[in-house]
Amino acid sequence: MHRALRTTEHRPWPIPDRPWTWRQRWDHLLFAHWAVEPESLGPHLPPGVELQTRDGVAWLAVVPFVLSRLAIRGLPPVPGLNTFPELNLRTYVEVDGVPGVWFFSLDASNPLAVWAANTVFKLPYYRARVDVRREGEALDFRSVRRRGGVGCDVTYRPSGPTALAPRDSLEAWLTERYAVYARSPGGVLTRTEVHHEPWPLQPAEAEFRSLNLGEPFGIELHRPPDLLHYSRGVDVVLWPGRRVGRGRSSAQAPGTPSVGVGTSAQPRVERHSS
Repeated sequence: MHRALRTTEHRPWPIPDRPWTWRQRWDHLLFAHWAVEPESLGPHLPPGVELQTRDGVAWLAVVPFVLSRLAIRGLPPVPGLNTFPELNLRTYVEVDGVPGVWFFSLDASNPLAVWAANTVFKLPYYRARVDVRREGEALDFRSVRRRGGVGCDVTYRPSGPTALAPRDSLEAWLTERYAVYARSPGGVLTRTEVHHEPWPLQPAEAEFRSLNLGEPFGIELHRPPDLLHYSRGVDVVLWPGRRVGRGRSSAQAPGTPSVGVGTSAQPRVERHSS
C-alpha cells in the first residue's frame, strides 16, 4: 500500500475502485487565499463547471510549492522529471455535484513536465523560469513565465504550530480537495481523482514583492491575502482522468450519499500582512 493511502476516512467519498497510476509528493506549500466576488471568476469557467462559494464568497488561491518523487505506478521516478518547483492559480468548483479544484494556470520550470501535464492531464501548464531558495524555514520563490512575463515573487514561512483543519472549517473546505477538473482543447471535461493524507497546516507569513498571475483573466491581486497557510507537504496518488459533465444530474460524489457542498458555517476571514 502506498503511504498516501494509510488514511482514507477523511475523504468526502471513498477512494476509486480502480488502480491509481501516478505517485508524487508536494512539499513546502504556501496556500495564499483571496476572498473574491463570484462574478470575477465565473466567466472564466467552461460550461458544465460550477463555481463553488462559501456563504456567497468565492475564493482564489496562489499556491507555490515543490513537486518531487514523480513516478508512474510500479516504476522508479522519471529521470529529469521527478522534482521541480511549481506555481498554480486555482479556484474551487463542482461538476455533477462533486467538489474539486479548477486551475486557471500552472507554471513549472521543467519543459518535459509541462509537456506531459498538458498532454496527459490536459491542464493549462506554462513554462516558466522558477528559482527557489530556502533559508531555515523561509522559502524565496520566484517564477516568471517565459512568454508574457506573468509570475510571482514571494517569500513565505510558517508562523505557528502544525494542526489538521477541523472537518467543517473554512480551511478544510479550501484545502481538502480530492478531484481536479480540466478541459481539453476539444472541449472534453475530465475529472482526475487524487488522494493524500489530511493536510498538516500551519499559520504562515508571506511577503509578495510581485504578483500578476491573475492579469490574463482581468483579476488583480494587489491587496494582501485574506488567509495564509503553510504545509510541509503530503504524499499523493492520482487516478486516470475520466470524462464528466455529460448532462448527468446527480448531486452526489461517487459512492456517497452527500458531499455537503456549501452547507458549512459562516467563514471567518482573518487579514494577514504581506
